[in-house]
Amino acid sequence: MKLIFLYGLPATGKLTVARELAVITGYKVFHNHLVVDMLQATFEFGSRPFVELREEMWLSVFAQAARNSFPGLIFTFAPETTVRASFISAAVKTLEENGGTVEFFELTCPLPELKRRIVDASRSQFGKLNSVEGFKQLQAEGAFNAPEMPKPRLSIDTSAGTPARAALQIARALELPGMSAPAIAT
Repeated sequence: MKLIFLYGLPATGKLTVARELAVITGYKVFHNHLVVDMLQATFEFGSRPFVELREEMWLSVFAQAARNSFPGLIFTFAPETTVRASFISAAVKTLEENGGTVEFFELTCPLPELKRRIVDASRSQFGKLNSVEGFKQLQAEGAFNAPEMPKPRLSIDTSAGTPARAALQIARALELPGMSAPAIAT
């Protein structure tokens, strides 16, 4: 199984690109907020039980998907300080132990665009950060400085094109069947 690990700051378009990539690949999307939102119903964000259960659940889904012969899975992730540094290596180890691989892709966008996107109503569907002031406060506190991420296979500025274009860039970088078409249109 190939785990496509999309990471970036809040509002860089991870879920939107993941959904477009799912259309291209047929892979399922495992959006990190599915677990985050479920656990926040019981545990405070960042508390020890929240952190431990969140990582256990993420890793368990990765392992089960690999064991059940999924060809691939798309995971969205926002690096931040409540995620233990060991999570990334544990994700890679979990996939490798189950015959899979992890491919890291970073999504970025300029700060003014991120601030424009962060207040979009679609972000309230999940418990996503949806305030510019909240983002600024977390950024000032260094909340987005951890864990250190592996070098991405590709870093994509999502403001430079459509989500579908970003998804196609990822699919082509992975050399998935049928993805060797000529240059990508903007």
